[in-house]
Amino acid sequence: MRRTLLIYTSLRFVPLSVAWAFDESDLKKLQTLNECNKCDLSKADLSYADLFKAKLSEAKLLQANLKGANLAGAYLYNADLFKANLTGVDLPGASMKGAVLDGPYFVRPKSHGVKKTQAA
Repeated sequence: MRRTLLIYTSLRFVPLSVAWAFDESDLKKLQTLNECNKCDLSKADLSYADLFKAKLSEAKLLQANLKGANLAGAYLYNADLFKANLTGVDLPGASMKGAVLDGPYFVRPKSHGVKKTQAA
């Protein structure tokens, strides 16, 4: 019991923000190829980015700033957009099957034409 308590007290002060930072090489990959499947872009500033038809399947976009970004025709299958800022995002034709949208900032998105797919 003493050992368990010691481990718990030492771990509770570990900063969680370390695990939430985006990977700089993933951001460069997205900027270069317009593709970054399974990338970690958590907390990345992608505001007003042109991500037309970007391939972001299974990407981690937790708390990412996508304000005003063009995601028209983007592939966001199983992408994690937990608490992402999606204010004014352009989403026509975006494929978002299985995407996690829990708690996003979703103020007036331009979402007309988003492909709605049913889970199997």
